[in-house]
Amino acid sequence: MHQFTTVDGPVPVVGMIDERLSTTTICLASKYGSRLDPEGQCGLAHVLEHVLMSAPVGAVPSLSEYVERLGGHANAETGLDRMLFYAQIAPDDADEIAGLLYQAVLRPRWSDDVLEQEKRAVFQELAAAAADHSDVAQDAFFAHSFPGHPMGRPVAGTKADIERCGTTSVAAAHAERLLTAPLSVIVVGPRLPKTVDPVVAGIEPRILAAIGTAPATMPPSPPPLPLPLPLPPQPVRWSTEFTWLCAGARSVPEHDPRRPHFNVLAQLLGSSPSSLLYRRLRGEAGLAYTFYAWNRGYADTGVWRVLAGVEPGNGDAALDVIRTALDEVATKGPAPEDLASARRQARMRVLTSMDTPLDCARFLALRGGGLGSWSPADEVAYIDAVTADDLRRAAAHVRDGLRAVASPAAP
Repeated sequence: MHQFTTVDGPVPVVGMIDERLSTTTICLASKYGSRLDPEGQCGLAHVLEHVLMSAPVGAVPSLSEYVERLGGHANAETGLDRMLFYAQIAPDDADEIAGLLYQAVLRPRWSDDVLEQEKRAVFQELAAAAADHSDVAQDAFFAHSFPGHPMGRPVAGTKADIERCGTTSVAAAHAERLLTAPLSVIVVGPRLPKTVDPVVAGIEPRILAAIGTAPATMPPSPPPLPLPLPLPPQPVRWSTEFTWLCAGARSVPEHDPRRPHFNVLAQLLGSSPSSLLYRRLRGEAGLAYTFYAWNRGYADTGVWRVLAGVEPGNGDAALDVIRTALDEVATKGPAPEDLASARRQARMRVLTSMDTPLDCARFLALRGGGLGSWSPADEVAYIDAVTADDLRRAAAHVRDGLRAVASPAAP
């Protein structure tokens, strides 16, 4: 059986220890994300993430290459308000890799050559995303929901802004933003590596003292922008091609007690054959073969959305089915059997994440950040407590704020 353990310190550690596991996953989770990119430097956090995983560390050419040569897996990701760096390796390699992960993220060796190499890699990412209209639709949805605000900018950045990134600006983002943001470590494996303690890993006291001190140690800057009102709803400009529709509304922040209501609503209207929207959109109307619904909470807001692929001529009808389903739940509430099924689906998402080490580490990093009293057991209890009235109010909230965009869009 697994057990959770926590270790306090300058970098709090959350461990899910299970002696039956044959791998160890280590995830460094920083509360620094793309929404902190300065104006005119959209994509700076994303470039920094690439550089930290690809720069030389210790006696090895890069953390990513070294972990993969050991037979493991290493990667990193940037979100609006988080940055994750993780490695999954054999337990016997965990002490070495935990130390190298700290060194790579907290004590990078800057190189103009590595920066230019990773900028080229990011340009390839941007080109791939621009060719994927499901990505384009979601970026457009965020831009529509948070006009003129960092929340509405593309997480990956823009080519023009990334071209302007230099070693000086990337190093400044590291020193002023990443090093001062709260940082935690999640370990999923048979035991905690000794070097999960950053002091044992050789991280200097001056670096550890800066962690979690933002914004006090950051250079003077304007206060965070207040969230703007979304743009007014506009008719969707449908193209004559297969189109991705993104429809949804703002929800509630990550730590709002109503967040589980919106999560369960996403299951009630999700892609499972047991969901209300599946029956309406795919089964009865035959308007969308592929669609998803999910909710994501951030520090000061949240976003609930449905992403659906629709054939030419079906867009308005599909959007009308989504609106009608939301209105049905908002007006009458869910049927008891639908509520029970949605709660079970939401519960299983938590439980299945706990059963896969890498998914578990990412889930704990994104949901709890390694800090506070959140736990998977708490999350299941919150889900089980969601009532029909909770879903009715959540559906009304989404219905009343619903916005929709599509890509490709008609000119």
